[in-house]
Amino acid sequence: MSWRDAWLCCRDGVRLISRIWQPPGEGPWPVLLMRQPYGRAIASTPTYAHPGWYAAQGFLVVVQDVRGQGDSQGSFAGFAQEARDSTDSVRWARRLEGCNGRVGLYGFSYQGLTQLLSDAGDAEGLPDCLAPAMAGLDERRHWAGSGGAHWWALGLGWGLQLAALQCRRRGDREGWRRIRCSLDSGAFLEEGPALLEELDPEGMGLRWLRQDPALAEGWRVHEPPAPLWRRPMLLIGGWHDPHLEGVLDLWRRARAAGGRPLLRIGAWTHLNWGDGVDGLLARFFRRHLQDPPGEAFAEPEVAVQSGRQGSWWSLPAPAADAIAEPTGDAPAGRRWWLRGVELLPAGGPTPSGAERRWIVHDPWRPVPGRGGHLGLDAGPCQRGDLDQRRDVACFTSAQLERTLRLLARPRLRLRVSSDQPGFDLCAALSRITPDGGVEQLSTGVSRQLGAGCREPAWREVQLQPLLLELQPGERLRLSLAAAAWPQVAVNPGTGERPWGGSGPEHRVITLELDSQDAVLSLETVEGLDPGANCGLPCPPP
Repeated sequence: MSWRDAWLCCRDGVRLISRIWQPPGEGPWPVLLMRQPYGRAIASTPTYAHPGWYAAQGFLVVVQDVRGQGDSQGSFAGFAQEARDSTDSVRWARRLEGCNGRVGLYGFSYQGLTQLLSDAGDAEGLPDCLAPAMAGLDERRHWAGSGGAHWWALGLGWGLQLAALQCRRRGDREGWRRIRCSLDSGAFLEEGPALLEELDPEGMGLRWLRQDPALAEGWRVHEPPAPLWRRPMLLIGGWHDPHLEGVLDLWRRARAAGGRPLLRIGAWTHLNWGDGVDGLLARFFRRHLQDPPGEAFAEPEVAVQSGRQGSWWSLPAPAADAIAEPTGDAPAGRRWWLRGVELLPAGGPTPSGAERRWIVHDPWRPVPGRGGHLGLDAGPCQRGDLDQRRDVACFTSAQLERTLRLLARPRLRLRVSSDQPGFDLCAALSRITPDGGVEQLSTGVSRQLGAGCREPAWREVQLQPLLLELQPGERLRLSLAAAAWPQVAVNPGTGERPWGGSGPEHRVITLELDSQDAVLSLETVEGLDPGANCGLPCPPP
């Protein structure tokens, strides 16, 4: 498969370079455009088929180095630069030799958000269709933190990757090696901020770490042009990807704006998509970009993958006016009371009487975070050894008598107080199999700072959305701890914002958990309520 490099001159004179893979034979062909900061030769091949594969499907594939990255000119300013450059790139792609005048966008993570950003005032500067994967619009909630806590390991790792790319670009081989060694050894968890200060002081990663993840003030929330919401759109997320809430937010907003986006959520991490979605993408783009249109696209609007068996299930899409912001409500059949060491279904009367448990957090040996959507080892994992620790409080249900399959956003509401002016409440939801295995399914964190931590008060923890599948004989478990290092920084207990791992100033923190009226709710996700049958089986992507 042949390729060539081509240059775009942006409206301000900065030139951006792209690599173009051309199909065999004669065109014209539609363009598939990916805009990314990691080097156009990589082309997101850890998750997508090679551009040559897409070219063989009849697309002119264009992968661009964004401004200030790879061999493109200019200075890299992160997401803030992309609306203008995306518009210029789409207009340029329409006029490429061999193009039929239609442009689709694809890519995940950074490449996902570049698809949504534009300053176009006309249709020519907007894509004809797009397929954003694992991305969101809110830099605070969808990229940098949740529950008032920074994604420490993930945020540092990504910030240092971008810093290393800048070192390479300016010929700083020693700086690149220092970052690489720090990442390989794990030392970046402590020394990463100093490396960013030295090697990429104006970078997006360091800017995020300096901002308070508990406050919306000062954080950038991107806004796509209104017509973009009604373009054909395929949204892709993963149960174990940190940007899943961003994808769900995009789906809700597109539906509310009158669009009919397709939604796929796989049992995937950020970088491991199993068999992937390339076939689905090729069918989607053929339908919306080829002239005449490709074959009928008889795909369900919403499909989700079971993490247990790999099966895909179609779901009925709700009416646009039925999709709203998460409310915190859940029907009685999807609520569980915390009582003693038990999870009790909320179908009966509310348990009465006070039930208190204590967690003592020793900063010298904080409870580790493992797997989930924020781990460097992301995905499902076994955590039976963690649940045996005395600084982890567990609440376990009785064995289920029938199958439970729910698409849900777990939310915990619990009265907690601390003997220090700062603490973290880290939650994990797990499945216990009949042989005693404890498979972690979802995690979440809530960071508390200030004098109010000493007073008993209702605290909430929102966990990662999941497709919950329990079989007869299995049990559900909620585990609570005061740390999840290095997924989030260790809370010092001083009232100051956490920054890294444990240090000499960190205090022992005692949490008192009052489970009276405490509830774990399995809330409906964006109006999608499949019930026990979870729709109908559908073919894989």
